[in-house]
Amino acid sequence: MQALIKCPKITVIRPQGFLNATNALELERDMTTALTQDDVSMLLIDLAAVESLDSCGLMALVSALKLAQSLERNFKLCSVPPSIKIIFELTQLDGVFEISEDESKLAVV
Repeated sequence: MQALIKCPKITVIRPQGFLNATNALELERDMTTALTQDDVSMLLIDLAAVESLDSCGLMALVSALKLAQSLERNFKLCSVPPSIKIIFELTQLDGVFEISEDESKLAVV
């Protein structure tokens, strides 16, 4: 479902296709695993290949954000397609998540 790239202290997860009730639990599990690794200081979710996002997919992202905050880890989204970005805007979560245009413009901590 997704590609996982790991760099020192930064983990990038690139989900693909549809983030919905069918696979949101798998994504949440992957994000939880990444965030609880001792050597990870930031989890970056690259949404460039995501075609659609439903409430279950959105809740998986919110849950991972909450976990990251409780573990004092950075959690960022990047390369959010316009069709997905509008969901964050309509739910007013665009002010909650740290969103970058793409990885190259990401300010790494």
